[in-house]
Amino acid sequence: MRKEAPTLPNAQHAKVLGGIPQAPAFARALAFPLALAVALTGACAPDSTATGDTFDVPFERFELDNGLEVILHVDDSDPLAAVAMTFHVGSAREVEGRTGFAHLFEHLFFLDSENLGPGGLDRLMTRVGSSTNGSTSRDRTNYFEVVPIDGLEKTLWAEADKLGFFINTVTESVVAKEKQVVKNEKRQGVDNRPYGHNEYVIDRAMYPEGHPYRWQVIGSLADLDAATVADAKEFHARWYGPNNATLVVAGDIDVDQTMAWIEKYFGEIPSRPTPEVAEPPEVRLAETRRLYHEDNFGNLPLLTLSWPSVPRYHADAYALDVLSDLLTDGRSTPLYKVLVEEEELTSQVTTYHSAQELAGQFNFQALAFPGTDLDDLLAAVHAGFARLEEQGIPDAELQRVKAGTETGFYRGLSSAIGKAFQLADYAIFAGDPGYAGEDLRRILAVSAEDVMRVYETYLKDRPHVATSFVPRGQAELALEGSERAEVVIEPIVQGAEAEFTVVRGEERTPAGAFDRSVEPPYGASPRVRAPEVWRETLANGLSVLGVEDRETPMVQFELSLRGGMLLEEPGRTGVANLLAETMLEGTANRTPEELEQAIDLLGASLSVSGGSTGFTVSGSVLARNYNETMALVEEILLEPRFDPERFELARQRVMNVIRRLDANPSAIASQAFDRLLYGDHILARNRFGTLESVAAFTLDDLRAYHATALVPGPAAFLVAGAVSPDEATAPLATLAARWEDRPAPALPETHARPSTTKT
Repeated sequence: MRKEAPTLPNAQHAKVLGGIPQAPAFARALAFPLALAVALTGACAPDSTATGDTFDVPFERFELDNGLEVILHVDDSDPLAAVAMTFHVGSAREVEGRTGFAHLFEHLFFLDSENLGPGGLDRLMTRVGSSTNGSTSRDRTNYFEVVPIDGLEKTLWAEADKLGFFINTVTESVVAKEKQVVKNEKRQGVDNRPYGHNEYVIDRAMYPEGHPYRWQVIGSLADLDAATVADAKEFHARWYGPNNATLVVAGDIDVDQTMAWIEKYFGEIPSRPTPEVAEPPEVRLAETRRLYHEDNFGNLPLLTLSWPSVPRYHADAYALDVLSDLLTDGRSTPLYKVLVEEEELTSQVTTYHSAQELAGQFNFQALAFPGTDLDDLLAAVHAGFARLEEQGIPDAELQRVKAGTETGFYRGLSSAIGKAFQLADYAIFAGDPGYAGEDLRRILAVSAEDVMRVYETYLKDRPHVATSFVPRGQAELALEGSERAEVVIEPIVQGAEAEFTVVRGEERTPAGAFDRSVEPPYGASPRVRAPEVWRETLANGLSVLGVEDRETPMVQFELSLRGGMLLEEPGRTGVANLLAETMLEGTANRTPEELEQAIDLLGASLSVSGGSTGFTVSGSVLARNYNETMALVEEILLEPRFDPERFELARQRVMNVIRRLDANPSAIASQAFDRLLYGDHILARNRFGTLESVAAFTLDDLRAYHATALVPGPAAFLVAGAVSPDEATAPLATLAARWEDRPAPALPETHARPSTTKT
């Protein structure tokens, strides 16, 4: 978001296995074909193959005389409009010595414009009843809003004012103030975050001199200090013309009226000369680079391996995406099997492929247990690769990945802003807003032979960058032969920041065809179509609430139970969270691998969470697989496996999370605030527990919590999606019959009652 540069440029939503975020194998293609018939023959469990499901997401594409690309999509499911303005400029358009400017400019762009005035779009959106934000990556910068439909004209007027009438308000003092904001953002998100410098070290080793992926999106503090108002104006003149922008409006819109407003407000903004973009040098490593850094905040050794790969839409990118899932995304994958279960070196392992506009990287990452020599971890990685070579790609594993891809495709269609982002993304980088259909077809066409071929081509025995980030004072844990990485950490001196008065520029652009200082009126009040919520109580007292919504063929659900940490003893917190960690580790009749396979072949997403005030089982699935998924939920809830070995693995995962939180400044501050707010109350504690409490728990503690806290009477099952009330409740009948009601344990009062103001 605009107050925090993304850690991974162009990264999308992450999947999680064992607590580490995982870049998805196919996030960029979970999007929007014009009319895509999805046929995943053999890809899913029964009733999930060759369905012929078709989801039509039409759009209209225009180009103004000044070169502004406009894409409109009508979605009348809600009286809202999503507006996304995307510029084909990110940190890759910078030059060394002036890094971080694309992100700094994103901050400046929100502050003011000639007719919006101080506060800019933020102030307007507060009045309209919405919010605005933006983000910067290596390859693009975007700005976006989701507004009530009666505020659409105001939003387009404001976006046009930013585009054409912003730069005159920028002065040296404006730039100076925002530089301080960005510098603090870097301190918080990089310098004072565990492993915050890892990507910097990798990119400096991976990319040659002159390659624009060599530096970070947020830039260096020295370059930020050197930025001037002249730099801002030059950057604006070069990159922020309408002919370098794509405007997407998606929602409950009238196409003709929307285009009339766009023509009015954007049409007279002049185009800019098309900037020349230098061809980046080839990314090729002559030899493997090993680097290490003693981290001030990371208290566990972290190993990262990164191989050069291919850019977006390269033919091999799709097989590399699939390979990333097949290596670590699941308990049956070779690297998870070897590193987590057999060698017990880590509880958290991930691989992800990041294919971007100019280049790509294939990454492996594992956060090892305390004191682990990373040479041992690397040897286990090689053993996992050897197992992949020996066993190949089982067809069931390949189909499991493809089933998840289909579900993710529909999940990405759930909001107007999601559609707007992807339409813009495909328009800019693929040249076709409707390219998702081809993108999806290409990944579904990946074969086991393709996967093994790209493994041999890009990973096996290939030069790569290996970084060892180890706790301070434990350099001996780094890979043998590692060189000390060059990391610049800015000293923080209390009170050293300059003080200044911000003065906006007052120069105005000559008047055009109409008076832009007049804010347009609201449109007609939108007709709110509140969804009809149906309710039912099952025989065991479980309340069921649902909404039927067939906009996409998906169903989302959540079983919400009261309690969580509230039902724990103050000195023994963390049992609810630890129970949640174990509940997907198999059932009485399924091994962990069998349960995971059953979930994945349905294309379902399931999670269990033990929170501060509740315990939840939630997920999403294609409607056609809802019944089978509910049968699995019933099995998970009522037939936990309570396997001693899996319990120990879950315990180690949780203890690693606690260690990481203990080294995270933001988490430390949050915990201190809770103690001030709640005092001696249980909510002052950490829901993960402490290292001591988690180490002391036994399986009997989990069994006791499961027996007393997971009761149906005060619980609620929430369901929304492409199922009728009868379709939603039918598969819950056996759950109601088997899950007997019993008295619920009493909850403590949850009021925060500080006796005095505390600081």
